[in-house]
Amino acid sequence: MIDTLLIVLVSILSGHSAVNIGKSKVVVFGGLVDKRFLSDVVVFDIDNKLWFQPECTGNGSNGQVGPGPRAFHIAVAIDCHMFIFGGRFGSRRLGDFWVLDTDIWQWSELTSFGDLPSPRDFAAASAIGNRKIVMYGGWDGKKWLSDVYVLDTSNFFAQAWGLSLEWMQLPVTGSVPPPRCGHTATMVEKRLLIYGGRGGGGPIMGDLWALKGLIEEENETPGWTQLKLPGQAPSSRCGHTITSGGHYLLLFGGHGTGGWLSRYDIYYNDTIILDRLSAQWKRLPIGNEPPPARAYHSMTCLGSLYLLFGGFDGKSTFGDIWWLVPEEDPIAKRYTESPPKVLPENKDVGMENYNSQFAVKESQRESSAIVELQKKLDISVSLSRPGLQIMDELEDEEFLELASRLMGAGVFSNGQVSRIQVLRDHWKKSTPRSIPIKELGPLLRDYQRLIARHLANLQSTELGLPGKEAYTFYHLKNSSQV
Repeated sequence: MIDTLLIVLVSILSGHSAVNIGKSKVVVFGGLVDKRFLSDVVVFDIDNKLWFQPECTGNGSNGQVGPGPRAFHIAVAIDCHMFIFGGRFGSRRLGDFWVLDTDIWQWSELTSFGDLPSPRDFAAASAIGNRKIVMYGGWDGKKWLSDVYVLDTSNFFAQAWGLSLEWMQLPVTGSVPPPRCGHTATMVEKRLLIYGGRGGGGPIMGDLWALKGLIEEENETPGWTQLKLPGQAPSSRCGHTITSGGHYLLLFGGHGTGGWLSRYDIYYNDTIILDRLSAQWKRLPIGNEPPPARAYHSMTCLGSLYLLFGGFDGKSTFGDIWWLVPEEDPIAKRYTESPPKVLPENKDVGMENYNSQFAVKESQRESSAIVELQKKLDISVSLSRPGLQIMDELEDEEFLELASRLMGAGVFSNGQVSRIQVLRDHWKKSTPRSIPIKELGPLLRDYQRLIARHLANLQSTELGLPGKEAYTFYHLKNSSQV
């Protein structure tokens, strides 16, 4: 059964959507294959590690069970519900609005009022907390769009009493991003980040913008700010994915122009991260050959793993599934064989071996010093102990609240410096007696985090790994690999 469903799934995969429903499942909907638009729902059960295709019920305004076939729509998960808006069927842009209850697999077509968005495809949307949806841009068949719409889904359950959901077009002042489609939109704390896309007149863009004013409690005037971050920034592109995972936003794939000498687009298979702590772009080290270049795929984050579905390379639709996993993950250990060691053919081999051994000894000496410091402070950060829980910065509410009070609640405070780093700099400049007692808890937890990561890097060096951030792609060819 699973093999059959895997075949069903891989027949979808271009212009589809894939959303996480809590930590239990990934729901894939719609898409395009060989010019045929689909309305299938296929689910990956994370806990049981299997694919299945639910039998959905429902009733739309025209008597249909669920939304019609489409691709290039938006899909956003709120609790156990997947909300669908717009997309394309053939050459027609769609403006209908649906929700799927994944507890009972029932579709409902939603009526709405207010500032209704025009039918569109290639828009991008994200959840604001666990209640609202924000949508930006798209293509309505005649022009590129730059409007921002917000929908409060808390009234969804009131539909049984005849109430409707209200769209609100967000009034934005000041400079705004150029209109676009095929971009990404990702909520990061209290800001919406959009990146890339194809704009008016057809140019493909590589700019990054942040929108404030989406959180009512902050009482901020909505406004855009263009972010110019350092590091190895991605090239201009559209049809890519950006997936949020811990400290990072992970960008994969997409396509851009081949330059004025080429009439063809270039498709990418690079993996780039936006480090939220250092506020800079970085290339993610990949330990093997990545998947073929593509755009209009989907990528979802499952803990430390990323699941990549399908896509399009300008000529054909992909029907493949890939895991992107850390090299220390059991998946990597299961499928990776140690490569044969090849000695370099040069006269400096002896000196290189000496340098390598010296570096290992220095790492061991440094590690021993840190272990001794752990014992004196009675702080255990042994990475081999299975019961150890190192709280992430983004999960440490007391730590984040302290950082917010110090520098405000921006995504990237003080220009290119994250507010978390500003808090750490504040502690570095403080004398022991000047630190309030209420800050000692967050300070010690942060110290534990940094020591644990340093030890992890030392252990990775000793094992010959490229570092904690090294990842590997694995191609799922049959159900036994799920």
